[in-house]
Amino acid sequence: MTLNYRDNAIRLLANGFAEEFAEFCAGDERMHEMMFELAGEFVEKHIPITDEEAANDVAVELLMGVTCRPV
Repeated sequence: MTLNYRDNAIRLLANGFAEEFAEFCAGDERMHEMMFELAGEFVEKHIPITDEEAANDVAVELLMGVTCRPV
């Protein structure tokens, strides 16, 4: 299936701004807050840690290993 001209133009425009958008997201405190919340939820669901401080530390470590970048 071929893309029509409009869809192609939209994709090219978005691709042209992908790096700038990734930097925008990475620099926004809301992104860090959301990612920390998600990391905490992930730890709670997937890693059986009963110590709350240790679970928090694992969530922080997970977050430090993730970055925003265009794909």
